[in-house]
Amino acid sequence: MSESAPVAVTPATPATLVEPLFDPVTSTVTYVVHSGRGSACAIVDPVLDYDPKSGRTSTESADRVAAFVREHALSTQWLLETHAHADHLSAAPYLKQQLGGKISIGEHIRHVQGVFRAVFNLGATVTADGSEFDHLFKDEERFEVGPLAARAMHVPGHTPADLAYQIGDAVFVGDTLFMPDVGSARCDFPGGDAHTLYRSVRKLLDLPGETRLFMCHDYPPESRGPCFETTVGDQRRANIHLNDGVTEEAFVQMRTARDRTLAMPNLILPSIQVNIRAGRMPEPEDNGVRYLKIPLNAL
Repeated sequence: MSESAPVAVTPATPATLVEPLFDPVTSTVTYVVHSGRGSACAIVDPVLDYDPKSGRTSTESADRVAAFVREHALSTQWLLETHAHADHLSAAPYLKQQLGGKISIGEHIRHVQGVFRAVFNLGATVTADGSEFDHLFKDEERFEVGPLAARAMHVPGHTPADLAYQIGDAVFVGDTLFMPDVGSARCDFPGGDAHTLYRSVRKLLDLPGETRLFMCHDYPPESRGPCFETTVGDQRRANIHLNDGVTEEAFVQMRTARDRTLAMPNLILPSIQVNIRAGRMPEPEDNGVRYLKIPLNAL
C-alpha cells in the first residue's frame, strides 16, 4: 500500500461505529468512534463547558461522553483533536483522567502555539514544541483504533494545523468542511489561507464517493435541525461553497469577502490559550486561582 493510499476497508474489517454527542451551546459535535461493545475507541474533539460570563467551567458535556464509553465497556485509546479550536475549550485532559487515552493533534500545532504564545505573552508556560500533547501526528501517518485502521490527513487552510482523521470508512473533518448547505469554514485566523483550504477540501473529496464525512460543527439554517454526517458524493454535488463546479479562484474570492464580514468567535480568547496547551488550564497563582488572559487591542 502506498503512503498516500486510503485506509483499506475489507469485508473482514469490523464496522466503524460512530456516536455523535452534540453540544448546542457551541454547536460542536464530539464523536466516540469504536467497533462494538468492549472494543477500543477514539474520542474526537471533546468539549469542556465554559460560561464566559462567570468564568466557570463544568464537565456536563464531557460526562456524557464518559458515560457512553463506560456503558459500552469501551477502552479509550485516543483523544483526537482536529485542531486548536477557537469556539470551545477542550475536555481532553479531563477525559484522559477519567478514561485514559493519548491526547493527540497534528504536528503543525507547533506553529499555532508559536503565534498565540506571542499574542498572549505566555513565555515559557507554552513550549511551542508540541510537548503538551501526548502524540503529534504527521501527514498520512497510520495508526489503529483497536482493529480499525486509521490515518491522519493534514488539511490546512482554516488553520495551519488542521487534521482530518480517517477511521475505517469514516472521516472526521474538523472545520475543513461543513454540511453541504452551510459550506466552508473561515480562513482569516493567523496562518489561515483560502487557497490552501480549497486544496485541502479537494484532497478529501478525492476519496470514494460513499466515504462518510463527519463535521465538527453545524450551524443549521432555520429550515432544519443540527446534522453532522454527509458523504464525499453529497459534498461534491451540493456543497454551496465547494461543489465540483466551483473553481479555486471563485472560492477564494467568495471566502475572502465573506471572512471580512465575520466577527470573532465568542470564545476565541479563552479557547485558544487553553487549547494550545492540549486543554490544560494555566497553573494556579499564589492565591490558588487560575487566570486566563484577555489581550487588549491585539486581535
